[in-house]
Amino acid sequence: MSTRRSPAISARKAPQQARSNELVAAILKAAIQVLVKEGAQRFTMARVAEKAGVSVGSLYQYFPNKAAVLFRLQSDEWRQTTGLLRVLAEDTSRPPLQRLRALVHAFVQSECDEAAVRVALSDAAPLYRDAPEAQEVRASSQAMIEAFLREALPASTQAVRTLAGDLIVTTLSTVGKRFSEAPRILAEIDTYAGALADMLCAYLGSLSDGPSSTAPRTPPRQRQRAAKK
Repeated sequence: MSTRRSPAISARKAPQQARSNELVAAILKAAIQVLVKEGAQRFTMARVAEKAGVSVGSLYQYFPNKAAVLFRLQSDEWRQTTGLLRVLAEDTSRPPLQRLRALVHAFVQSECDEAAVRVALSDAAPLYRDAPEAQEVRASSQAMIEAFLREALPASTQAVRTLAGDLIVTTLSTVGKRFSEAPRILAEIDTYAGALADMLCAYLGSLSDGPSSTAPRTPPRQRQRAAKK
């Protein structure tokens, strides 16, 4: 049984001159416009070239296929968001819970700001999801969360921190995606992000209260049986 290989998603070459940088910027701008208007299924190199006002050959000088263009858009979005969140997470001048609150607000705001592009890129994810480049980006984000939780929960076990990280990341991505599917005004974003931050900070705070945070929790049914006895 043959293993299906992921398409190459690395750029063919990096632009070296100002003119080349401008061309790639124009291509990426056109790619966003085509993606938002046509969706991932109708996204083609020909449509991007037409929108950018360049030849298809010019696109292939820098990107081997449409998966590479889409991944570049996704990685740029990831890099921008992760860079912002990393600054907040690593700001040791503030306590961890304050940093988590700021991180939640920034994440929800970014989800709403990039909603149209993000939804379209989610549809395109199967084209590059399993590629090594995509795995490296995810690993970098995971390392940031792990470092933050080691500082926030120094007395907890690795298992507790792993669970906390998975819960926080899953909650943010799922809830943020759902909330940003509809247009939101600033007041709505602030209120929603505040409530989400309250929930996650309360959870993280409960884990850092004391030794009990590292102890295994008794399942609810077992607690009920013990109470009856």
